[in-house]
Amino acid sequence: MHFTEPVYRNPYWPTFPLIQITQGCTHNKCKFCTMYKGVPFRMQPLEWIEEDLREICAIQPHAKTIQLLSANPMALSYDRLMPRLELIKRYLPELEHMYTATRVTDISNKSVEQLRDLREVGLNEISLGVESGDDWTLRRINKGYTSQDILEQCHKLEEAGIAYWMTFLNGVAGREHSHDHAVNSAKVFNQCRPMLVGTGGLTLFEGTPLLDEARRGEFTPLTERELMEELKTFVELLTCDCEFNTHHTSSMNLSGPFLPRKQQILESLQYGIGHFDMDEMARRRQSKRTL
Repeated sequence: MHFTEPVYRNPYWPTFPLIQITQGCTHNKCKFCTMYKGVPFRMQPLEWIEEDLREICAIQPHAKTIQLLSANPMALSYDRLMPRLELIKRYLPELEHMYTATRVTDISNKSVEQLRDLREVGLNEISLGVESGDDWTLRRINKGYTSQDILEQCHKLEEAGIAYWMTFLNGVAGREHSHDHAVNSAKVFNQCRPMLVGTGGLTLFEGTPLLDEARRGEFTPLTERELMEELKTFVELLTCDCEFNTHHTSSMNLSGPFLPRKQQILESLQYGIGHFDMDEMARRRQSKRTL
């Protein structure tokens, strides 16, 4: 198999088989991320994809799912992406679901009709690293799009019938804009129809511009308690009929259907704010090395 390090795959999707369609990230400028630092974006050579498909067929010829790598394969134009998906379907005719992560901006160069065609081939679930619905925060972390872009592209996915996830990056606005980040993110998410909303707390990794800014006093990270308070504000205002998933250093189990469990989630967060060992949670966060 041809994989370019680092290999990131969504652990909530089936993790075999995987196939790399592109290398690196087209944007590679988000201030909190070093995942693809030093990895230029390029298309995976078609002959490599075909070699990998032969290998997958030898192991799992009846595969029903496949996860497409790397950061944002949908950055490819429709005319480049469709032949690659058709090749996958030719080798794996029983395939029912193709999953991939991508950027909001990668949807913009495809029409609703083209997105429908991609869904018909099997690309029917996408994870969008939205991070925030607050325009100040999106500019601050250099995401490369606006809240209006999020709404427009998510609505195109809905019209095309492609299911999608949205992420909220807890803490990425810093202390000064924490409230606006939570409130405005919920406003944008509530205007969309994601199948899942996922949240994770910001960790400042070595080599990220955001860590450099924090060291210069230009960015004030939230404490563990403040992270939970911001998340609680976001959850209070969120009204999406979706699944909910969170990664938190407290190891709270907040995952599952959102609306039926919303009050339980809020109560769990409030309990954590008042009773959890914040020093231990901070130690766990500091021990992380990658996203």
